[in-house]
Amino acid sequence: MPNPQIENNFKYHVPKEGQPEIYEEIRNKAKELAELIDEKCPKSRESSLAMTNLEQAVMWANAGVARN
Repeated sequence: MPNPQIENNFKYHVPKEGQPEIYEEIRNKAKELAELIDEKCPKSRESSLAMTNLEQAVMWANAGVARN
């Protein structure tokens, strides 16, 4: 019997009404933070990791909207 969680996590989720706007809002807020980090933090491994993790946060937040 297929695992419903795996089935859900690995399928294409057609955007439902209102979801594209939510994705954009999340990206825009994250972009504001990315610009602040870029402006205020010295270029370093730490700031690079902050950017990477911010990108991951956006990805997972949008996945949460899509999957649920």
